[in-house]
Amino acid sequence: MTTTWRHLPPAARAIANAAVAAVEAARSKDAEAYDEAVEKLAALDSEQTGRVLGAVVRTLLEERHPDGLDGDDIRAALEHAVRAAATWRDVDPQVMVVLLVGALGIHETDEEAPLPPRALAGHAPLLIDDLLAERSFAALLTRAFAEIERAEIND
Repeated sequence: MTTTWRHLPPAARAIANAAVAAVEAARSKDAEAYDEAVEKLAALDSEQTGRVLGAVVRTLLEERHPDGLDGDDIRAALEHAVRAAATWRDVDPQVMVVLLVGALGIHETDEEAPLPPRALAGHAPLLIDDLLAERSFAALLTRAFAEIERAEIND
């Protein structure tokens, strides 16, 4: 089933389409399709893209660890994602760390520079793919957009 995302504003729709393409390419380990999707994702607003993909990562982690995460859980998720992705992509473990802790709202310093758009776009779909297992990315993405919309309304 393909989601059209017609209900989303154009910027959000672009993020959804590029993210779905990247995660699908990661799932199938299609390097050419992945590179193409990553370029599209990297060309979008990285703050908005990071917020959406971070919400998906956070949801996946929270669902896997309903009683809360500890350092060992985060380390295990990181190691698994890096190893899985490294079988077919170059992976920077430090970027994966930043993605994981950022999704959980943990930041080492306020002065930390945000990830370059290409690093975010090139690693987040790999992390999401590993955390997804057999789950539907489209359903989680829809949930992330709804969560972001609720947060914006309540701000």
